[in-house]
Amino acid sequence: MTEEEFTTMSLSDDITRALNSLGYDQPTDVQKQVIPLVLTKKDVTVKAQTGSGKTGAFAIPICESVDWDENKPQALVLTPTRELATQVKDEITNIGRFKRVKATAIYGKEPFARQKSELKQKSHVVVGTPGRVFDHIEKGTLSLEKVAFLVIDEADQMLNMGFIDQVEAIIKKIPAERTTMLFSATLPNDVQTLSNQYMKDPVQIEIASTEVISSDIDQSLYELDESEKFLLLKEITVVENPNSCIIFCHTQERVDELYEELTNLDYSCERLHGGMMQKDRFYVMDKFKRGSVRYLVATNVAARGIDVETIALVINFDFPMEAADYVHRIGRTGRAGEKGKAMSFVTPRDQRILDEVEAYIGFEIKRVEPPTIEEVSNAKPAFLEKMKTRPEQKKDKNEQLNKDIMKLYFNGGKKKKIRAVDFVGTISKLEEVSADDIGIITIQENVSYVDILNGKGPYVLKEMRDTTVKGKQLKVHKANK
Repeated sequence: MTEEEFTTMSLSDDITRALNSLGYDQPTDVQKQVIPLVLTKKDVTVKAQTGSGKTGAFAIPICESVDWDENKPQALVLTPTRELATQVKDEITNIGRFKRVKATAIYGKEPFARQKSELKQKSHVVVGTPGRVFDHIEKGTLSLEKVAFLVIDEADQMLNMGFIDQVEAIIKKIPAERTTMLFSATLPNDVQTLSNQYMKDPVQIEIASTEVISSDIDQSLYELDESEKFLLLKEITVVENPNSCIIFCHTQERVDELYEELTNLDYSCERLHGGMMQKDRFYVMDKFKRGSVRYLVATNVAARGIDVETIALVINFDFPMEAADYVHRIGRTGRAGEKGKAMSFVTPRDQRILDEVEAYIGFEIKRVEPPTIEEVSNAKPAFLEKMKTRPEQKKDKNEQLNKDIMKLYFNGGKKKKIRAVDFVGTISKLEEVSADDIGIITIQENVSYVDILNGKGPYVLKEMRDTTVKGKQLKVHKANK
């Protein structure tokens, strides 16, 4: 398989350039099947696990298809969680960077007025959770008349979270002439009904779950009593000594307790659950993605749609209560061709769900014995040595893409009747700049932000200090972020 497979998909230079910068070396199975179909406006129903590349499967054809000149949203992506909405928005922004595709994320527990203001600006793609999306539709702050693409991501999770009625209500508001994509790890009856009722002869695509989870993930389980869990966790972390590890628990209280116990032992550790403030959840995920901490204790909020590369080990401290959750949890490791390990603690009361999990994945998980005293003793020096060292920062996969981009701040916006086209027209007339060097433009009430591409930011910054925009002299400087 080679990069040529992306080039045979009739993608524009702007999109393929971004894909190369992001390290999209070759399409995954789901991308190979979905992208050509969506580019020809076919509806698709996709059964695929996380880690299969499904975000790229819908983000790439959407970015390829949107019309930059159209100010109203042309694509709507529904996701079950705020974290996934933000991640999908970022991925769309990165893939559409050189085409200046503007993506906006909207979700609950964030100021409605701020989102309303952002939706007033040019937004090619809106990504959001069903509840907040429906609120914006009802209040007339989200226009749907130009929506040509609808994505229902993690459909089974939305069903489990009780969003299915809101999803249906949203679908009924979207133009019938559209391309609809439904992605789900499983296809329960309600999800299948959704597909049958609101999609036009969808092409059914299935990426077999056993192919996704068995090839690169070494799965094992320990049979033990509840009281033995914490001791075994300490022994495993010493012997495995992972650079990055997610430890899954059932409840927020359990996460908090385990986090406290591990930090008291000086583990490089953070926690993540739905009871935390949203800004704290984003902060923790960013730290873990960058490798600032080695261990993350989490509820299922981290099991779906959280894209962290090179996680060495996943531990089910509490065995999941649903078969699909097992697949999603262990799918955090063994991604993008990397090898990973998944270890589960199974108590006698977990036996029924263990049987369901093994029936679901199609094979028996190997039973293993706890590490011996000698194995733990031999591994202890290396573990203690790593505990003393600062975790190595992971390379940001967007680093190559963003290194030649400078974001400029201008002290003028909508109140001065300045539009994105005014910046494009002015900046592209500079001697060493073309429209291809201008990235995403964000116009707010009193300020504007313009991404300058291809390393030309310093030149544009210098020239714009003496150049007017729509006859107005604006202050300009490099934006803080």
